[in-house]
Amino acid sequence: QVQLAESGGGLVQTGGSLKLSCAVSGRTFNNSAMGWFRQAPGKEREPVATISWRGVNTLYSDSVKGRFTISRDNARGTVTLQMNSLIPEDTALYYCAAASLTIATMDSEDYRHWGQGTQVTVSS
Repeated sequence: QVQLAESGGGLVQTGGSLKLSCAVSGRTFNNSAMGWFRQAPGKEREPVATISWRGVNTLYSDSVKGRFTISRDNARGTVTLQMNSLIPEDTALYYCAAASLTIATMDSEDYRHWGQGTQVTVSS
C-alpha cells in the first residue's frame, strides 16, 4: 500500500520561504514521477511542480517558475518543494502525489496516489 505524508506547511510573511517535504512509503516511489499540487479556497486544484522518476526532468506552473524548486531523494523516498519569494496568492492546501507514469506530468489524471495535504498561508 502506498502512503504519502506531507509536512512543512505553515504561516509565513510575503517574501518568505518554506520547504515542503513528502515521505512516500511503498514500492511505487522509484518508478513514479512525483508532483505537487495546490488548492486554494473556492478554487480548483492546480499543478505546481512535477519531477520525473530519475529526477532529471522537472516542470513548473508559470505562477511559481523561478520561485519554487522540486527535488527528490529516491534513496530516502522523499520529494521536496522549496518555496521562495512567497506571495499571498500562494496560500493553499498543498498536496503531494505519485504518478502512474515515470515522466514528469502536470496532468492530475496521471496521479494515482495522493497525500492529505499541508496548509501554506502567506500573509501580506
